[in-house]
Amino acid sequence: MAADLSVTPEQWLAKQIETGDPDLLRSMVKTMAEALMSAEADSLCGAGYGERSDERTNRRNGYRTREWDTRTGSIELAIPKLRSGSYFPDWLLERRRRAEPALISVVATSYLLGVSTRRVDRLVEQLGIKHISKSQVSEMAKTLDEQVEAFRTRALDAGPCTFLWLDALTQKVREGGRIINVHVLVATGVNADGRREILGLEVTSAEDGAGWLAFLRGLAARGLSGVQLVISDCHAGLVAAIGATLAGASWQRCRSHYLRNLLTCVNKSAQPFVATLVRTIFDQPDATSVRAQHAWVVQTLEAKHPAAAEHLDAAREDLIAFAVFPREIWPQIWSNNPQERLNKEIRRRTDVVGIFPDRPSIIRLVGAVLAEQTDEWVEARRYMSLDVLAKARVRMILGDTPAQSPAPQTLAA
Repeated sequence: MAADLSVTPEQWLAKQIETGDPDLLRSMVKTMAEALMSAEADSLCGAGYGERSDERTNRRNGYRTREWDTRTGSIELAIPKLRSGSYFPDWLLERRRRAEPALISVVATSYLLGVSTRRVDRLVEQLGIKHISKSQVSEMAKTLDEQVEAFRTRALDAGPCTFLWLDALTQKVREGGRIINVHVLVATGVNADGRREILGLEVTSAEDGAGWLAFLRGLAARGLSGVQLVISDCHAGLVAAIGATLAGASWQRCRSHYLRNLLTCVNKSAQPFVATLVRTIFDQPDATSVRAQHAWVVQTLEAKHPAAAEHLDAAREDLIAFAVFPREIWPQIWSNNPQERLNKEIRRRTDVVGIFPDRPSIIRLVGAVLAEQTDEWVEARRYMSLDVLAKARVRMILGDTPAQSPAPQTLAA
């Protein structure tokens, strides 16, 4: 609809107030924007609308409509057209973009919080906007890319990172006309201030040694140092990648994942007994007792469950690597449960999407979630006290002939 140039803004405002227009604010925004565009078009023509002048260089040629999504709702603007050349209000609108920055921020935040496209559509309807498509939501969410990239490539200069948790999540993505699984590698550490922070994020085609090696080399290049213990599941090639990139770091195999693997070696009826027996290894007061209890559990299992005993004996060093660190932080470092809780929050957001259109969209959403989580950890209390971290950096090395350890615990009948 063309703008009515015969009515001044003062006359129009008086009329709107008199009629009690329920969308007064939206109408005011529309009238003001169209008045400004008309004034600019007159300036380009060299004369006002309908004015005869020797200085005129161009003429009006009607209007074209353009939808403009604002905080006051969807506005149908009448943009002036010129007979020679073209006119577009770059100061007001962006080409190929309907929404103003404030609305883009609302949609991008909703996308980050895991709100589905259908619910985003309902949300913007409450703002007076007629419809917003999936592609529009994706375009608006791209405003997060710059922030996510800065987060992913920042320097890791918050001091030595004593403990490092690694894990991978599987996501579905469209590539080459088909749907494939890709792996999202995530690294979390404890900085010198005793606070947790997300250190890295990468998407790889396979969760193998090459993927982990490239990921850890990227972390080291950004400044990751001082790692003494890496906690993770038994990923393929991970231990070799740790040895190649993190000199002096040992590997703690997640006790929860390991126990599930171990129980596959015994029949179902014996699994509760074996699980209870293995858990006694982690209930000891010091490192010497942990080693003694591990040896006793292996010896106990040899009689009826030799396969489980062999499996447990082979995993001894990887399973009790936590024992050389202070007793106060054992529950935090003997499993990958802290990382699993973070993965649960990531999946809550990604399950809304289901299948991602490309890999950058995975990095956009997961990276924004992880950046948000890191900000929350900065405001929260320390994950580890500074005194405990100082003691953890002094590694305790067990000798070949340790002191006599107390008798290992036995199970009650």
